Parts: sequence; C-alpha cells; structure tokens
Amino acid sequence: MPDLNFKVTGVQAAARGLMPLLHFNLEISNQPSAEAIQAVMIQAQIQIQSAQRAYNETEREKLEELFGTPDRWGQTLRNRLWTHASTTVPPFTGHTKVNLPVQCTYDFNVIGTKYFYALEGGEVPLLFLFNGTIFYAGSRGELLVQQISWDKECVYRMPSEVWTNLMNHHYPNSAWLSIHRDVFDKLSEFKLEHGDRKSVV
Repeated sequence: MPDLNFKVTGVQAAARGLMPLLHFNLEISNQPSAEAIQAVMIQAQIQIQSAQRAYNETEREKLEELFGTPDRWGQTLRNRLWTHASTTVPPFTGHTKVNLPVQCTYDFNVIGTKYFYALEGGEVPLLFLFNGTIFYAGSRGELLVQQISWDKECVYRMPSEVWTNLMNHHYPNSAWLSIHRDVFDKLSEFKLEHGDRKSVV
C-alpha cells in the first residue's frame, strides 16, 4: 500500500497568467519505492502560521484588524486559513516533482491579502495539509484506490516578497477598494459626465 510523503521546496510566480498565480514546488516520495503509482489527485489546505515569526512595529499596527492589539496576541495569534489548492500527479515510481498552483487575490476582504500586505519583509510560515486519492497498481496489475492519510503535512517558509512582487506585477501602483454599489454608480456617472470614457476600475 502506498505511503506518500510531501515536501515543498520552493515557489515562483507563474510565467504567464491573467490572474496572479504562484507555483509551489512539491516533491512527493512513496514507500515502497518500487510501487507503481498511476496517478494522485491532491487537495491541499494552506494555513498561515502567524505565530511562527516576529513582527516590527509597523507590521503590528497593520495586523491589528486581524489579531487585535499586540497585548492580546497570546490568545489571537494563531493559524489562519489562507487558501485551498489542488493538482493531479502523473504516473511515477519512487518519487516525483510537480507544481502546486495557488491562485492569489488582491481583495482586502480576504484574510490572506490583509496579512501579506502588512508584512514589510521576512518569511511567511505556511502549513500545508494534504488529502486526496491515490491510484496504484496491485500485485496482479489491477488498479487500486487509496486515500491520502489525514496526517500528511509539511511546512514551508515563503519569502514575503514573492507575494508582493506578484501583486506589483499584476496591479502596478494600485490597490483594490471595496465600495457600495450606489457609490460605484455615482463615480461612473461622474466620469462619464466629465468626458472620461475609460473603465471606472
């Protein structure tokens, strides 16, 4: 029976894409190493381990919306869900490497965006929790199915500048602002009345 283990070794921005996308480099190994894995469907929950790094004064101020004042951080500075990701692994024996794509957003209603934006440098401690389905060949060549064990996880410290550079590339010198629909409509009317035919956003 397969016993998969996972390790994230790096991350880079996708070379092309209409939306901000990070590719995490995922190494997968199996025991027994001679077992033929036909495919793996992986789902990953990615959490921010906010208590696993230090913060300067400016960062602490920006993070008050998420964690409250620093005197409360002993109770509030805990893991927060960043996002979910999934990928399909092609056939392999022993070990393999794949990219785990993670879509990112500049929406400040999202906890992850608020957290990343508050950081001025350093690393983001991430916890990857894996589940999914393994398809492998049995002793007689038949196709067997097994679930990934719920205890499979790994950690990775992502340089915060990776996220910052990604957003600067997709949204140069700009930021998202959430406003009520009636305010948006009035802004659009104002721009049209003054001859500006460009998009409001």
